Amino acid sequence: MLKLAIYGKGGIGKSTMTANLSAAFASLGKKVIQIGCDPKADSTINLLGGRAQQPVMEYIRDHGDDLSSINEISETGFGGILCIETGGPTPGLGCAGRGIIATFNLLEELELFETVKPDVVMYDVLGDVVCGGFAAPIREGYAEHVLIVTSGEKMALYAANNICCAVENFADRGYADVAGIILNRRNIPGEEEKVRSFAAEKGLEIVGDIPRSDDINQFEEQGMTVIEGDPDLPISHKFTELAEKLLELDR
Repeated sequence: MLKLAIYGKGGIGKSTMTANLSAAFASLGKKVIQIGCDPKADSTINLLGGRAQQPVMEYIRDHGDDLSSINEISETGFGGILCIETGGPTPGLGCAGRGIIATFNLLEELELFETVKPDVVMYDVLGDVVCGGFAAPIREGYAEHVLIVTSGEKMALYAANNICCAVENFADRGYADVAGIILNRRNIPGEEEKVRSFAAEKGLEIVGDIPRSDDINQFEEQGMTVIEGDPDLPISHKFTELAEKLLELDR
């Protein structure tokens, strides 16, 4: 089972990267689970035809946490991908990170992985704040590898550095490692040089280089990934090639 946590600054495109990668894995015949770990609960929208699903924390507030089946807090999207959103507390009340921890505990009780038996698990995690909750996929052993999405923008690289530091803090405990960087291009001056310099400083590989693409925006407007919209596009091939490369981590 390949378990990946995708981290990145808010607005950097990590959910777009995650959903398209999940779709690419599914198109390669893999059974995939995608878990959105962001209070906005928008990670899986483009796997569900543009429709937002009810987050776990909202379900618990409405129905309590006495669940009998994973079907109560999940939906099936493109390619049979099982979609789950952790969500968060009522805005202005409580800690969003605790929502992630509570959801993960619930998924353990429901024996998610034992029941579904996925080939790939994708965690889409906000990277601006690496507090206890948002660091859970790293420190609790849920994910084996971290991918950091960044552009060449200063604050995106600043967040990427913070994520690297958070992972390094748990290195001696056998938790997740940083498997590489996904460069999500914004076409700023000197972007490639800046990201390559950062990667070299951290001893990391740029595993994926995703060009800015109007096709991504076009299909997101229709509530889908480019893999679903047109798998033959050059940008779709980029995600499929990256998915194939990442599957080698599980060998």
